[in-house]
Amino acid sequence: METQILLVMGVSGSGKTTVGKALAEALGWEFADADDYHPESNLEKMRQGQPLTDADREPWLRRLHELLEDHLRQHKPVVLACSALKARYREILVGDLPGTRVVFLSGSRELIEGRMQRRIHFMPASLLGSQLSTLEPPSDAIVADIRKPVDAIVEAVLSELGLQGTNLGEKNGE
Repeated sequence: METQILLVMGVSGSGKTTVGKALAEALGWEFADADDYHPESNLEKMRQGQPLTDADREPWLRRLHELLEDHLRQHKPVVLACSALKARYREILVGDLPGTRVVFLSGSRELIEGRMQRRIHFMPASLLGSQLSTLEPPSDAIVADIRKPVDAIVEAVLSELGLQGTNLGEKNGE
């Protein structure tokens, strides 16, 4: 089955939203940010510098799974930006959904920490350590080096997937 869902994953500050939006734009697909689906209780916990528990995450991940199922049913390809740090979380999120590929945004702690300190977000840089200790890098993902420019990451991902971007020609002046 051809790719219908791209899960762009990584720790907070790795560029999931930026890269995900750029991929969605290049492909002409819809974009969804998992952060927009957190219940207020999860957001408040993170604002207070408290890491989420598996119990906090599970209903959120199931809600996102339903969102992806809806996109598949409606034949609407989607790029989802979601931390999806553990294999168990990815299993809940996309486990049995056909046409799903994972893009793992990988970079050094120093680079990510610097990004987090320069942005306004509900996730404080103080939680990066807990995210990195939770992270179980996927073995079957396209790994993207976040030191590269966003356009280069998008191009590499599309090449790896064998997909053509519908909006790339416009960006390149063609």
